[in-house]
Amino acid sequence: MAIWNPEAETMPRSDVLQLQLERLQAAINRAYKNVAFYRRKFDALDIVPEQIQSLEDLQRLPLTTKDDLREAYPYGMFGVPLREVVRIHASSGTTGRPTVCGYTRRDLQTWSELVARIMTAGGVTRDDVVQICFGYGLFTGAFGLHYGAELIGASVIPASSGNTERQIMLMQDFRTTALVGTPSYALRITEVMDEMRVTPSELSLRVGLFGAEPWSERTRETLESRLGIRATDNYGLSEIMGPGVSGECECNDGMHINEDHFIAEVIDPASGEPLPVGAEGELVLTTLTKEALPLMRYRTRDVTRLNPEPCACGRTLMRMARVHARTDDMLIVRGVNVYPSQIEGVLAEIEGLEPHYQIVLERVRALDEMEVWVEVPAELFQGGVGSLRQMEDRIAERMRSVLGLAPRIRLVEPRSLQRFEGKARRVIDKRDQVAEGR
Repeated sequence: MAIWNPEAETMPRSDVLQLQLERLQAAINRAYKNVAFYRRKFDALDIVPEQIQSLEDLQRLPLTTKDDLREAYPYGMFGVPLREVVRIHASSGTTGRPTVCGYTRRDLQTWSELVARIMTAGGVTRDDVVQICFGYGLFTGAFGLHYGAELIGASVIPASSGNTERQIMLMQDFRTTALVGTPSYALRITEVMDEMRVTPSELSLRVGLFGAEPWSERTRETLESRLGIRATDNYGLSEIMGPGVSGECECNDGMHINEDHFIAEVIDPASGEPLPVGAEGELVLTTLTKEALPLMRYRTRDVTRLNPEPCACGRTLMRMARVHARTDDMLIVRGVNVYPSQIEGVLAEIEGLEPHYQIVLERVRALDEMEVWVEVPAELFQGGVGSLRQMEDRIAERMRSVLGLAPRIRLVEPRSLQRFEGKARRVIDKRDQVAEGR
């Protein structure tokens, strides 16, 4: 299996840790000197950069949150003068002010390098034609993957998102070999292929790199079988870098974190206390080389676990498990904590269900009600009401076992739920609306 940068990706663990410490000390000094937010935080805790003498000392530093970035809008967290920032990206700002992410010229070079690593790990080579189905704009996904693929030497089709029939036409005519996008949009592509009567054998696809939203092994299997590809997961977030933080190799056994540029921790999301390696909790990342937006102990809100063992591919970098939940998309229904990923996990276990669902929350007579809409094959409707009722009961019982509550289940016909060109919107929460009693 190919490795883009063997010197960095296969170095002994002792060398990784030493490099991290050296870069951490330099990063903390830069943040303290150049970012007023960190200077105030450190001073309030009576911490000076010289006190950070080991990687364990990192835990003495305060956590940074997305709210901190929003309060510093737009440029208050930048670690360099604006004249040195050559690229600005931002989040959508759908839940408040957007978070603004800056890049120096060196940051962009680092970004391209790290994406080249995860794309090589996913099977992309200089001989590939890479079709990028992320939206180009303030979102970091498309640009990061674009420049990483170009650094490898691959041919890049900046298809952006949407217009699925045209995407498929491009795959056919341009002989696309690598597909990049969200897993939910890739599923949409398979549906439109069926409508157009295009089979995988008519395409040249061989690999798919998917990210930006949680997805399951069941979805991987579906994409691999329906597109004739090997599918890998990759992880990133705009505040840290964008794509390129970590990615799966072809062993599909966790995503390799680029530890020479990031330190990963896992904390208890409730207390903020560090957890031992291997325990599941919230991922916290510290940037070691980012110039424009240095972040110390940034709370990602993504739930994962870390694995420091070497991989069969030869890489020695720490691996993180696939992100299956977020601490901030947790739903509280009648006092029970529910993650959408738990619901997806239940549905993935049941044979015969489509990989499309939606959660609808309402408040009826002051009580929360949860309904899960699930697409099922058309044949199930041909079996009559009895078959449908039996499937609903089976799903509800399994939900009760896993979640501790039993939502109402509504089975719907294939392709009846709304599809999204970007990240899938799984939850419709109507509890803030006035609900009439049934």
